[in-house]
Amino acid sequence: MTRKTVFLEWLRIAAGLLVFSFGVHLTIFANIGLAPWDCLGMGVARHTPLNYGLAMTAMSVCVLLIDLALKERIGFGTIIDALLTGNFVQMFNDLNPLPLNDVLWRGVVIMLAGFVFMALGMMVYMRGEQGCGPRDALLVGLGKRLPRAPIGLVEIMVLSVVLLGGWLLGGPVGAGTLLSVFGTGIVLQLVYSAFRFEPRSVTHKGLAEVSRVLVAGRDR
Repeated sequence: MTRKTVFLEWLRIAAGLLVFSFGVHLTIFANIGLAPWDCLGMGVARHTPLNYGLAMTAMSVCVLLIDLALKERIGFGTIIDALLTGNFVQMFNDLNPLPLNDVLWRGVVIMLAGFVFMALGMMVYMRGEQGCGPRDALLVGLGKRLPRAPIGLVEIMVLSVVLLGGWLLGGPVGAGTLLSVFGTGIVLQLVYSAFRFEPRSVTHKGLAEVSRVLVAGRDR
């Protein structure tokens, strides 16, 4: 590995996150309900002094700690994810000239399309091999402990637990929220099967390993 390789991987990660963020934007634009993680964030905000944004940040930190406990590597991809994803989603929200969707069937189609872009974006940036975002690292970490379960099923299990927690805390649950639980995992599995991609087989490089390359110019 050389510095050039590292920078090219960073470009791959940024490109993947751009595609992923467009998918997130579509799920918002669908306007048929919050995603499970957002539902949980709203529920946490209802029972703590935290507002929604701070609640989501606190949850990300908690998930990151779980990732570390699962011995998932935290790399530059994790940092790039934290810096870019929210800004990319906001960019797409600002650039979209259309009003939010107000038709249920159209919202379902838009949300499913969003799931496809999210799955494709995750695949592209994971192939950068420099770490995942906290939630994706959680998915991969749990998936490694359930090797016989399809990764899409693991995603459904994770989102089901998240949604249950959000619902118990009083977070809003809509048609899109329920669709997200099953649709995300099913679409994820279909996309990854089509591209023969298995996220559990990717070997990520940690911060220390890549930093040594940046300092020395290449692997020693």
